[in-house]
Amino acid sequence: MEIAVLGSGSWATAIVRIAIETHTKVHWWVREQEIADGVEQYGHNPLYLRSCELDKDKIHISTDIREVVSKVRNIILVIPAAFVVRSLGSLTSQDLKDKRIICATKGIIPETNQIVADYINDVFAIDLNNQAVVSGPSHAEEIAQERLTYLTVGSHNKEFACEIAKALECRFVKTITSCDVRGIEYGSVMKNIYALAAGIAHGVGYGDNFIAVLIANAAQEMETFLDAVAPQKRNINCFVYLGDLLVTAYSQHSRNRTFGQMIGQGYSVKSAQLEMAMVAEGYYAANCIHKANETIKVCLPIAEAVYNILYKGMSAAAELKKLSDNFK
Repeated sequence: MEIAVLGSGSWATAIVRIAIETHTKVHWWVREQEIADGVEQYGHNPLYLRSCELDKDKIHISTDIREVVSKVRNIILVIPAAFVVRSLGSLTSQDLKDKRIICATKGIIPETNQIVADYINDVFAIDLNNQAVVSGPSHAEEIAQERLTYLTVGSHNKEFACEIAKALECRFVKTITSCDVRGIEYGSVMKNIYALAAGIAHGVGYGDNFIAVLIANAAQEMETFLDAVAPQKRNINCFVYLGDLLVTAYSQHSRNRTFGQMIGQGYSVKSAQLEMAMVAEGYYAANCIHKANETIKVCLPIAEAVYNILYKGMSAAAELKKLSDNFK
């Protein structure tokens, strides 16, 4: 199976690293010509995950997105949600006719407040049976080091999910399948907000004991939201939900935790964004989930606290104190 990967960053680079382990050819779209030149000449991404060695003979890389998507049927989308609309703007439904989209983007489209599967369905008329989602506790830095990683491939089409799971499994990646597309997508959005909360708590001065309680409550809050927005039987303790939450909230590689820690230490949102070279999806997610919950109306005290801190300028210390008084 030949595949295409759309995206330039660390996670996209990690997905390419996985793909070349099992595929003879990977077609890769990147925005920056500097990345294309670096991969073609030296076999690594010069801007993101620079230590990750890539077999350039197995990669066709281009800055022309229409050329890349024309090559194959299976396309893995690894563009930060905040940039999906702009990045796919030159494509039409005709360009993606008969294509299958595998979403590895962990976020909500801010312009439409939709998960990626719904956006792709609405804009490009790609049926949900021709879409899949890839998620799990999977820091790009560890994949680059070939450390054992577990991924879940979700799709309404079980045969398609199994096909993609098999395509992504290699000596350092294990895969399982699921039918919970919406739950997986929303879960991957929520965990970024909770990682921000953990970072804020650490920045303010709370210790591991409090943060453990925070994350335990966050897992319950996530389950409440998923049951409301995507009702079906699921085990929130599975690694695609709880595992991804834990690694994002605790790991030194977590951009969302790092961003939150800067906010807790007193950085403004703008100054924290300028200092970080990569996107913290949780910033956009906090606003999107707040808007979604205006309709759903479930109790999300941690997500609301993060929203209040980031978008209303509320005191981080005061918001966390209110949370701490009500934790169970």
